[in-house]
Amino acid sequence: MNFSAFSIRHPIPAILLFILLSIAGVLSFRAIGVQDFPDIELPMVTVEASLPGAAPATLETEVARKIENSIATLQGIKNLYTKILEGTVVITVEFNLEKNVMEAVNDVRDAVTRVRADLPADVKEPTVLRTTTAGRPLMTYALTSSRLDQEGLSWFIDNTVTKNLLAVSGVGRVKRIGGLSREIRIELDPSKMAALGVAASDVSRRLKLVQLESPGGRGDIGGAEQSVRTIATAASAAELSDLDIPLSDGRRVRLGQLAKIEDTTAERRSIALVNGKPVVAFEIMRSKGANEVSLARDVHEAIASLALKNRDVEFSEQINNVTATEENFNGSMHLLYEGAILAVLVVWYFLRDWRATIVSAAALPLSILPAFLGIYLFGFTLNMVTLTSLALVVGILVDDAIVEVENIARHLRMGKSPFQAALDAADEIGMAVIATTFALVAVFLPTAFMDGVPGKFFKQFGWTAVLAILASLLVARLLTPMMAAYLMKATKASIEPEKDGWVMQRYLTSVQWCLRNRFKTLLMATIFFVGSLSLVPLLPKGFVPPADRGQTMVNIERAPGSTLEDTLRAAERVRLKLETMPDVKRIFSAVGAGVSGDAFARGSAAEVRKATLTVELSHRSDRKKNQQEIEADIRALLGREPGVRITVGPQDVGVKMQIVLQSEDAIALNKAAQSVERDLRTLNGIGSVNSSASLVRPELIVRPNFARAADLGVTAQSIAETLRVATSGDYEIGLAKLNLSERQIPIRVKLPDAVRADISALERLTVPGRLGPVLLGNVVTFSMDSGPAQIDRLNRSRNVVLDVELGGRPLGEVFADAMALPSLMNLPAGVTRAELGDTKEMQSLFASFGLAMAIGLLCIYMILVLLFHDFLQPITILGALPLSIGGAFVALLMTGMSFSMPSLIGLLMLMGVVTKNSILLVEYAITARRQGLERNAALIDACHKRARPIVMTTIAMTAGMLPIALGWGSDPSFRAPMSIAVIGGLMTSTLLSLLVIPAFFTYIDDLESWFGKMRLRFQKL
Repeated sequence: MNFSAFSIRHPIPAILLFILLSIAGVLSFRAIGVQDFPDIELPMVTVEASLPGAAPATLETEVARKIENSIATLQGIKNLYTKILEGTVVITVEFNLEKNVMEAVNDVRDAVTRVRADLPADVKEPTVLRTTTAGRPLMTYALTSSRLDQEGLSWFIDNTVTKNLLAVSGVGRVKRIGGLSREIRIELDPSKMAALGVAASDVSRRLKLVQLESPGGRGDIGGAEQSVRTIATAASAAELSDLDIPLSDGRRVRLGQLAKIEDTTAERRSIALVNGKPVVAFEIMRSKGANEVSLARDVHEAIASLALKNRDVEFSEQINNVTATEENFNGSMHLLYEGAILAVLVVWYFLRDWRATIVSAAALPLSILPAFLGIYLFGFTLNMVTLTSLALVVGILVDDAIVEVENIARHLRMGKSPFQAALDAADEIGMAVIATTFALVAVFLPTAFMDGVPGKFFKQFGWTAVLAILASLLVARLLTPMMAAYLMKATKASIEPEKDGWVMQRYLTSVQWCLRNRFKTLLMATIFFVGSLSLVPLLPKGFVPPADRGQTMVNIERAPGSTLEDTLRAAERVRLKLETMPDVKRIFSAVGAGVSGDAFARGSAAEVRKATLTVELSHRSDRKKNQQEIEADIRALLGREPGVRITVGPQDVGVKMQIVLQSEDAIALNKAAQSVERDLRTLNGIGSVNSSASLVRPELIVRPNFARAADLGVTAQSIAETLRVATSGDYEIGLAKLNLSERQIPIRVKLPDAVRADISALERLTVPGRLGPVLLGNVVTFSMDSGPAQIDRLNRSRNVVLDVELGGRPLGEVFADAMALPSLMNLPAGVTRAELGDTKEMQSLFASFGLAMAIGLLCIYMILVLLFHDFLQPITILGALPLSIGGAFVALLMTGMSFSMPSLIGLLMLMGVVTKNSILLVEYAITARRQGLERNAALIDACHKRARPIVMTTIAMTAGMLPIALGWGSDPSFRAPMSIAVIGGLMTSTLLSLLVIPAFFTYIDDLESWFGKMRLRFQKL
């Protein structure tokens, strides 16, 4: 059935169809969420177990290895990452992508449950959570108040702000940074305890048994049923002071006799500052699938409402990651408009007919709107991936309509009526339009089925492009011929044939020369292709170009054992230096354990010796330097900062390289890591080099005298418990609580902070013994030593991670230089390099794209074979592909772009577009030959008739992508290399294929004739 003819003769069904599709597309566009990157479900599960105060070496033996061994028995595990810090073990389990996420979570939870009984009793119940891409903080607010102190502000955030924000649709989590928590502190007097013979651990344990509220059964008094509750809780610190505590030896003592009891705040472990002024801050994370732009709007309204109700609290927005998302969305929409306008101007320039221009221009919105409907039905969002896909295909969407309209205009010049011209032209070019569209589908669709993590992102890219391209085919076959039949005007047929212009005459002369000298033509084309391939080594290779979002991070790390005050002083020194830079607008400092780590870092955790400074830069349009140049200036400015390790750059892909070494031999591993780190620092143009191997922290070692302890009835457990309670208080889960109307206040029993700094004071502590309290100094010896501050493990072996800041250099280039270093080429026996990080993802991406391109080529060939009923002539069409590579590579070299993910996407798109132009040329030549024309005459006629629409579509597509290549609109770092590769490849392939393809066609035709003769001879045998 000829759908175009049906639509021309019966226009109402087509009109109604596109009205419905357009309305559905507009409604879908309004309903689709806007995000920075798509939510992807990776089968990654995180297990976190904590034992406050425990050393990493102890946790490795007692907790980490046991959990690892249990998890390792599960099927489908790809990698097992473990990070052990003081008091915390974080194990990230990465499964193969085929694994169902919920099944992975349940499997890991079961594995942890199996081994729970083997873990130390004091370990908190391990948490098992799945990893999602929605965990990145979207916004950070800072609070100050003229009335409330830091503890009051902290409770205001924990209670009021959190309640209000979690009621906003899309908010997944609210996390406080800095501030202080309220706490009842029972500060024991060592001398009084010694006089009364009371141990710190005994007081803490007995207090928990006394200070509690417990259900107590059921009563039936008075013929009615009552629940029984035992309420044995104090209501204030003063009541606690009067509380009598029974001791284990039968005595009792009033708490106020032993200790000073204060309603105060917990020990400060984190500080938040804005430009050096202390604040209490909170960050907001979204839930999965939430619309970031509407979420930010709703959060702003909720914050404004809170500010009105609490006028003595000042809210100030410090970090807004949604601004970049919104700018990207608005910039992408503007690029669509600009590309559409430029494409329409190209059509008008060539046809000089406003009616034909309107018919062509209608294809753009009518192709985009159904694509929005498809995006909504597939459950996708408008994000960097889908918007990039739409921006790329905007030039393609008008192509089919241009080809149709130009062909109709040519038939009109023959003197036909618009109705008849539309019928004949649509029938004549229908096969070519269908072939070109399905060739593009064959190119883009395989990207939706790519392997690995890149495949998760490119699923949305491939389907979005395919939906828009199929919608453009629907427009070109149903709507464009019908609109032309009823809108375009007839022109008077000229008696003499239309005279060609100077450019067309020159072109046809060149084609005739190429047909006469076809060997020379193909030889020159082959030389051009080989020369193109020789450019590949000259191109720098990367993964993803670093973005310019106007925000960077400076991470500060002090030596293990540093206090919060040490870290704060270092952070302030760095902040004061950063404020001297002209492009720095604001600095938000998060110092200590409240620092938000990288949401995607495996086993990320924060410590009091670390700080993160989020530096807001002026907008890229208001500064001369890009973000990477400013980051290089920051590194130079902070390069000589004493006593700290500094890394500069956001937690983005494409800003650092990781080298991971692993071994069972910890000593050999550390030596190899030091050697590699030393060699890496010799590389040119990179930033800092950080190793996880050199982290050693001071430790106070307590060794019991077993014989004396056994004689006095003192156990190692009571020694450890006494020291823990005396120096930092009991575990959080073991603390007694003071119940208030809306919350519980922990009651912490400990000795004065001064005791922690005096070993002799620790020796005078008493521990419970068989015959009564025993001085700690009588059964233990204290010594100073050191141990690892952090232990990293990969697949149940210790590993060292070396982070190398790229400093703006391409990842592939830095990786190649690193692999040539002697220390990496000659690793000692037992030490191996693990393939992890951006380098592995880059290699996986290139392999996946290579496979997608090969599948795309095969699909194009099969589609062409089906359409042309010929196995050889489709090879002619594919012959234009090599001609496009050189232009793409030259354009990337001239603009200084790297051969990375976006340029690969550009090459992928080139495959479809170049094939499309060849199809238009070859299809007409085949049709002309079937009508009886001689081969060369048919080829020249095809070049004469199809050169104009090919040039028009090429210029329209180039014009559509020009705004992206020029960096207009949003951050061009990702999109620009794509557009530059496509524009460069289009220009060379169009110019060359119009000359080379006719000559190549003759060779394939000769080969086909030879096969025909051989078949006839074979049949005669």
